[in-house]
Amino acid sequence: MAEKQPDFVVSDRRRFSDEGELRPDAKIAEEQKPAAPPEAKPTAPPPQAAPPSSSPSAQTPPAPPQAAPQEEEIAAPPSAEEEQQQQQAYKTSSKKIDELIAASGKPSQSPLEMNFERVIESFYMSALIQMGAFRQEGETPRVDIIGARQTIDSLEILQEKTKGNLMDREKTLLQNVLFELRMAWIELTNAVASSAQKPGVVPPTEKK
Repeated sequence: MAEKQPDFVVSDRRRFSDEGELRPDAKIAEEQKPAAPPEAKPTAPPPQAAPPSSSPSAQTPPAPPQAAPQEEEIAAPPSAEEEQQQQQAYKTSSKKIDELIAASGKPSQSPLEMNFERVIESFYMSALIQMGAFRQEGETPRVDIIGARQTIDSLEILQEKTKGNLMDREKTLLQNVLFELRMAWIELTNAVASSAQKPGVVPPTEKK
């Protein structure tokens, strides 16, 4: 009966024999060992293209809007005691001035007590002087058309702020004064516009 051959083969992979000599078959195996493939050098990744400057994401974001300027704060008012002391000192000083005027022997120059009607009359006279309605004899009228407009505007503010708090006489006086001053101012501005269109004519607003 034939002896059965094993399914596997045992190979002696030792490079040296028992006497310490290099085995010939180990040298052949070493020569037949394939050389290791050369190590591949890492390549740098391709540079990425920069985004175009026209892209919305590349544009500089707009600056935030600036906050609106706040209104200037008004200083705190004086206390009631300080206000009373100051008012009393003012009245005392005014009384001394009245006594000096009375002692001068010129009653025509004695001051008149102020009231709302005299306040309106003071604005009225100021506006007329600014529009050149009053002047000394021989003097050229000096017109301040912007100042006259501000005086008229001041009377309008006074009319608005005192609405419902005036007597009939005071209310009528204020309405008449404003109407007359506005008419005079319109005539003055029309004269200025007319003289400006004519060469060589000195406008009435020129100060000399």
